[in-house]
Amino acid sequence: MKVFIIAIYCTIFWSFTSVTVVLLGCAPNSLPSKVERERETKDPKVIARRNLHRSIDLIDVTIRHYFDPETFEMRRFYNPFTKVKSDERASVWMYTAGIEAVNAVLSALKHAQHVDGSTMYNDQYDRYVTLLDNLYANADYYLGTFELVSYTQTKEWSVYAVDRVNQKGQANVSGILNVYDDQMWLIRELLDSYKLTGKNEYLRKAEYLTAYVLDGWDVTRDNNGKENGGIPWGPGYTTKHACSNGPLISPLVWLHEIYKDQSDKIEHRYIDNDGKTRRSEQREKRQYYLDYARSIYEWQKRNLLNADGVYTDMMGGCVPNCDIRYQEVDGMRYRANTPLTQAVGKAYTYNSGTMLSGAVDLYRVTGEEKYAIDGRELAKNSFQQFASLGKEVPQYYSFETTGFNNWFNGILMRSYEEASLLDTQIGDYLTAFQQNLDYGFERFHQDGFLPTNLLKGWDKEKEKQGVEGMFMFTFAAQYAILGKHWLLSDLAAHN
Repeated sequence: MKVFIIAIYCTIFWSFTSVTVVLLGCAPNSLPSKVERERETKDPKVIARRNLHRSIDLIDVTIRHYFDPETFEMRRFYNPFTKVKSDERASVWMYTAGIEAVNAVLSALKHAQHVDGSTMYNDQYDRYVTLLDNLYANADYYLGTFELVSYTQTKEWSVYAVDRVNQKGQANVSGILNVYDDQMWLIRELLDSYKLTGKNEYLRKAEYLTAYVLDGWDVTRDNNGKENGGIPWGPGYTTKHACSNGPLISPLVWLHEIYKDQSDKIEHRYIDNDGKTRRSEQREKRQYYLDYARSIYEWQKRNLLNADGVYTDMMGGCVPNCDIRYQEVDGMRYRANTPLTQAVGKAYTYNSGTMLSGAVDLYRVTGEEKYAIDGRELAKNSFQQFASLGKEVPQYYSFETTGFNNWFNGILMRSYEEASLLDTQIGDYLTAFQQNLDYGFERFHQDGFLPTNLLKGWDKEKEKQGVEGMFMFTFAAQYAILGKHWLLSDLAAHN
């Protein structure tokens, strides 16, 4: 495999620097001419193969430098200039970014089998399935158990904490120490892993966590007898966030698809029309999951779609305050509704990305044109809102990179790839991400690492904490998704 990679680097990565050529041992007369290089870079299969190799390299270097080889403990930062790893542990959300990247590579590898005679697939697929298993097994260092009083019941749950502990299953997950969106990102990846590997334990875990977050759906009723709806950020919060609703829509659609030809049933808990009585009934999973996908989509669109046509951060304006309230009905204690009066906060890329993905998936399974219309409009509005041409480099689109925006942007990019099914022109937005990744890789690649800002380079990171591990995984996931996109585009062009 090493010989094969060197050959790829000598031809495709020739434009890095002359130093790279020397390190790889390429003879000058082995380099392609300018015409040959330009022809190669327009070949979707060549681009896809290059993307996939870069994705795998980014994941491998991240596992090697951020993770403990025995416990898979992930640190948050690593500085490739000082060779220093931060003491701070990664949160479960950051850790899940690694699972996301591995899933993206596995999916791309499956599609790459017809490109190079299964070379990459045969060399990497089983290794990455093993890596995936290890990531899930050691996610249990974030796992803990607690009892929750929800809108319809009191129940014990085993879910994932924000922070890692030293013993599996012993994390503190009470109150604000677990949040619903962290579970949702895991649900999404568990279902992706199930589809890729067929391992039922991934499906079982995904459904268990789905039951947990749907237990957080506000089934209390307003003065008109309608469900208030929406899922708060976590069981210890009352504000309802775009990030604790939108990420669940697509996984719910996928669960509907898994059970669409089966009659399996699930318990549905709700409040009767009197606004007090708690009820329970058995419903077929195929309809139950799809109905919730629709309801969450409609709640978020109704409450958080702003005047710019993208999604605001959350519903706030708690009345009388943001304390959790309870009510007693027939001697039983339940969580009560906290009225929320105002959409507040910034519009982040990932909140529009999850809604775009949700619109694509709902359109695919229902055929209802309203979802396609929503998706096309959101794709256009989000790119106009979040991409700035020439802000940092002429002819390149800049996206915000402060805070956690790099990962947020990756969720938006993923949604553009999915939404290209609605309109092939949406796929053109992916070019901006491909160009930025390549710009950063070819100019600022440092011992296998990429800077936070792909267009500006390392800047102060040389002296400070270095690169977020989840950003390395984000870049890897983007490269893999783009690789898969190019492969599918090439396949479609020849059919």
